[in-house]
Amino acid sequence: MRTRTRTALAAVPLALALTALTACGAGSPAAEPDTTDWDALTHDELVERAQEEGTVTVYAFTSRIAQVEAAFEAEYPGIDVVASDISSTELITRLASEHAAGSATADVAYVSDAPVVVTELLADGVLVPYVPPRVAGALPEEYRSPLVANRLSTKVLMYNEEAYPDGSPVQNLWALTEPEWAGKVVLVDPNVRGDYLDLATELSLRADEMAAAYEEHTGEALVLDEGVEDAGLQFLADLYANDAVLVDDTDTVNAAVGATGQAAPPVGFTSYSDRRDNEDEGWALQVAAGVAPSPGIAFPAQIGVTADAANPAAARLLADFLMGDDSGTGGPGFEPFYVAGDYPTRTDVEAPADAVSLDELGAWEIDPEASAARRGDVADFLLTVQ
Repeated sequence: MRTRTRTALAAVPLALALTALTACGAGSPAAEPDTTDWDALTHDELVERAQEEGTVTVYAFTSRIAQVEAAFEAEYPGIDVVASDISSTELITRLASEHAAGSATADVAYVSDAPVVVTELLADGVLVPYVPPRVAGALPEEYRSPLVANRLSTKVLMYNEEAYPDGSPVQNLWALTEPEWAGKVVLVDPNVRGDYLDLATELSLRADEMAAAYEEHTGEALVLDEGVEDAGLQFLADLYANDAVLVDDTDTVNAAVGATGQAAPPVGFTSYSDRRDNEDEGWALQVAAGVAPSPGIAFPAQIGVTADAANPAAARLLADFLMGDDSGTGGPGFEPFYVAGDYPTRTDVEAPADAVSLDELGAWEIDPEASAARRGDVADFLLTVQ
């Protein structure tokens, strides 16, 4: 059984929202340009300005922002954090709409779905970059620009380790298209969630690797169906034809895959870091590391200051806090993300001891611009096979 949701993310570009709403803000007075040299401020000077502002509003794609809020307010008494936990898809649309309308918006955004963030929000001036000078030297260039990222998150294949104590029951993605896994692969509909569309897009971009994995799995060269352009899209078509279960959110994936007491549970694509909730939720989630050609994707969790920030100093102070302190684990600001399955971008922050390394995991790191150029076609293709 498959849940059918026909909302195509790529079919309604943010440019339409910006165009439609521009008139709403046309009569608003232009804001004075911010000429502050933020990089020249000392940390103490930034704190002083932020305390004068007294508040900061953040839109974040993770519920863990509540822990960041509490830690930040403890570190900087007198600065109130107003946090909204919403999906990246909704977050991006809201930021674009509020910017176009000239209405009140967040001061800072913590967001995934880098292909849209970089090519639309950043390109359209909704977000502006800020790399905290304190940590710039410990960040590789790809995590400083075009927006700073404090970690890599994932969408990868997960399984139930209680039911499969000897390791992943899947060693090759193409196995998921076979009768053994019919109706037993769960994922969020890629046309509902941007990070899952990024996953689907990466499968297409890595078509050569997908074709090689097919031949490795079956001993035969892959033959594409008529109208299917590449091996990644063929995999998606075959996966859907094998009754992949499409749902609306990752909690549903996690519960279906991870719930204990199942004799033959499904597998699913979700966030490796969600394994942190195993004890609280009664799950037995584990990551399927080393699956050929890859278990999924790794992508940046990015931080941007809004161009219209009412509290620009506090926004930058919160961005600095999210990057972690000078300790080896990142301290209170990074603690919610210091778990197996989240990969620190700073070279001076150690990986959690129980984490599978990125190399062992084998996840593909996405290229936001390449993904942005391809994902509209992938979204359209998926609508033809659902």
